[in-house]
Amino acid sequence: MTRPMKATVFGTGSWGTAFAIVLADAGCEVTLWGRRREVVDAINTGRTNPDYFPDVELPANIRATGDPAEAAAGADFTVLAVPSQTLRDNLAAWAPLLAPDTVLVSLMKGIELGTAKRMSEVIEEVAKVPAERIAVVTGPNLAAEIAARQPAASVVACVDEAVAQRLQAACHTPYFRPYTSTDVIGCELGGAVKNVIGLAVGIADGMGLGDNTKGSLITRGLAEATRLGVAMGADPLTFSGLAGLGDLVATCSSPLSRNHTFGTNLGRGMTLEETIAVTKQTAEGVKSCQSVADLAGRHGVDMPITETVVDIVHHGKPTLVALKELMGRSAKPERR
Repeated sequence: MTRPMKATVFGTGSWGTAFAIVLADAGCEVTLWGRRREVVDAINTGRTNPDYFPDVELPANIRATGDPAEAAAGADFTVLAVPSQTLRDNLAAWAPLLAPDTVLVSLMKGIELGTAKRMSEVIEEVAKVPAERIAVVTGPNLAAEIAARQPAASVVACVDEAVAQRLQAACHTPYFRPYTSTDVIGCELGGAVKNVIGLAVGIADGMGLGDNTKGSLITRGLAEATRLGVAMGADPLTFSGLAGLGDLVATCSSPLSRNHTFGTNLGRGMTLEETIAVTKQTAEGVKSCQSVADLAGRHGVDMPITETVVDIVHHGKPTLVALKELMGRSAKPERR
């Protein structure tokens, strides 16, 4: 009899916990690593994550530990679900503990500040594993809806299609439908840029602007992501799929989106510090907007919406001024 696949999830945040539920429902034996003892104990004894899903009973085949070595031991899949900007330091500590030949799976949707590296690039560099052992899960996957087992689709991407298929089988459930891709660059950029556009749409919502504005931002934001992706060697069709348009629509239309909510507060007139103070979870686009803009600059790609978000979030530009400047750009053909 074939043993069940073993998966470890580093991170007990909302998406890490939700994906652990998916893996467990798909038949994997899942270990959740958590930094805080009280969360670990609550998962093991109360079968819930009180910080994020207090009303969701976790499957019996999920257990938690605060010991990273115990968590990593024997894992077929090692899932990384920490904030993007903390990945490098965390993974440096975990890398010596990883099971031989484990597949490292990124749930993170960000670009590293300073280096402008994608998360898979950081994993490859720090863990010293080949790209063929690194996979990405991305798509329209709002964690609360996944934890409630509402139907959703996603993309599992790896340059080695066989590895992507293995992970696909390990997280395929009646409510979670993963598709495979070998376009890791496109999938990661789609996830990172959509957070920035989610901030922009949230700002527009907070300013009281209507659906025409939001539709325009979503469409032109998708064009920005596609331009950057093509410049970096991605397949442009990836951006019309789940990792691009699908994720972008979910982020820009849902109050469950951290980035959309963060942007809404900014659009209502709150300062960056005030917005951070009332935000309980990491909004990846707040920091990644700068690294996405840096990445665009390195590749000579024009991303005006991204640059506008950077101006508002990090340079304190008033939203009305930023909007006027964005709308006042010179006219051009749509496909350019």
